[in-house]
Amino acid sequence: MLKGAPLNPWSRATQWLRNTPIADPIDRRNAPVVQFLLFVYGFLLPANWLWHASASGVAKGWGPVVVLDLMVATVALFGVSMIRRGRFRPAVMMFLGALLVSLELVYLRLGSQSQLVDQVTPTLVLMIAGLVLGRRALWLAFASLMVVFFTGFATDIANAIRAGKSIHSALDNAPAMVIPAVLMAAILDRTISALRESLDESISRSQELQREMAERERTHTQLVHAQKMEAAGRLASGIAHDFNNVLGVILGLSNERNRLDDPHPDPRQDGLALAQALEDIEAAARRGIAINRKLLSFSRLEPTCAETFDAGEAMHELAPMLRWMVGDKVRLHLDIAQTPMSIFIDRSQLELMLFNIAANSRDAMPDGGDFVVRVAPLLPPAAGVQISLADNGLGMSEAVRQRAFEPFFTTKPLGSGTGLGLAVAYSLMHNANGAIHIDSAVARGTTLRLLLPPAPAIAEAAKPESPRVFREPHAETI
Repeated sequence: MLKGAPLNPWSRATQWLRNTPIADPIDRRNAPVVQFLLFVYGFLLPANWLWHASASGVAKGWGPVVVLDLMVATVALFGVSMIRRGRFRPAVMMFLGALLVSLELVYLRLGSQSQLVDQVTPTLVLMIAGLVLGRRALWLAFASLMVVFFTGFATDIANAIRAGKSIHSALDNAPAMVIPAVLMAAILDRTISALRESLDESISRSQELQREMAERERTHTQLVHAQKMEAAGRLASGIAHDFNNVLGVILGLSNERNRLDDPHPDPRQDGLALAQALEDIEAAARRGIAINRKLLSFSRLEPTCAETFDAGEAMHELAPMLRWMVGDKVRLHLDIAQTPMSIFIDRSQLELMLFNIAANSRDAMPDGGDFVVRVAPLLPPAAGVQISLADNGLGMSEAVRQRAFEPFFTTKPLGSGTGLGLAVAYSLMHNANGAIHIDSAVARGTTLRLLLPPAPAIAEAAKPESPRVFREPHAETI
């Protein structure tokens, strides 16, 4: 049915029957059928007696039966109101109780012989009790039915004695009533047991799957964090170099205090020089704080939080840390397109991928070399952004390239790598709906291409018939 299309009367009725405040999912599924059944009893029993009364009148002696049927109909309608308030099981038990009491009184008054034509009600009692309330309710209902049957048999025996007939003739149809009830109860019991076992197995598998998924997510988070800490450790030496520069600036500027020992003839000159020195000291300290904050923010254990940001700006901000990662022997080159390139990904995870790849490139160029980072938009219809990271290091053989994304696979010496960097990068790109590809050859270097999807708003606004025109990329070397 189309969204917003008007519902037909049957669909509206079905939706109304399903809209019940019942917590248990199985009871909530059974509620529409049970309500329909109660409506049938609530309206058809009075309608049945009205039909008989209008056609030929109610037979003599049937007055109590009419009263009992009207009682059952009233209980059925009241049960619907209980279900609408979320009291499903009490409503069903009340209705079954009304049916059993009605049967007991009818069998006590008329005997079982007169009820041979009505075996629907006992069967219905067993089915509702078993399928809706469970095995325990099934056997309680069965025991109650046996009491009803034997009450009817006792009435039949009394009537036979009063009529001068044999007791055996009064019980001719007893097996035909008891045996089907026993078979029905046994079949329902086995069916309910099978359904319950299947449901329990399904629930158990679902819970086990949820536990496995939670454990997998927890392990993945810990793995990503471990890779962050490893990358942070590799950054430490480069950051220490920058901190030394910051501290050197502060120490150099602090020497301006010597002006107090040998003051200038014009005190204003000393004041201006000291003020400038303090401003420069403050700027250097803020630079150190920024470096420290960036490292702490990157290494912090945080939940995944995708965001929209510009890939080019992010790469410019990340350039100093990439420079620390590749070391002094490797020259870092940036080639970033001068156009907006919005992407949607967890920023810290993107940084982790870039750091892992940069570290691998540094290790592949022990004697130094060039590490080139290119960021450019993908032309329609592909859209998105491509980040290419290339080195001119040792490269990979075809066998190594095919296994590069396998967890714990590494060609580095023992203790020099975990073999998880590219595996984590592959996992993160997959979770971000992106892709990662390797182009490499021995002695010719390696190029990794990260294909990132565009931000949702950009992807929605992009149209194939009006492709964006990108400017030529601007290159810079750091």
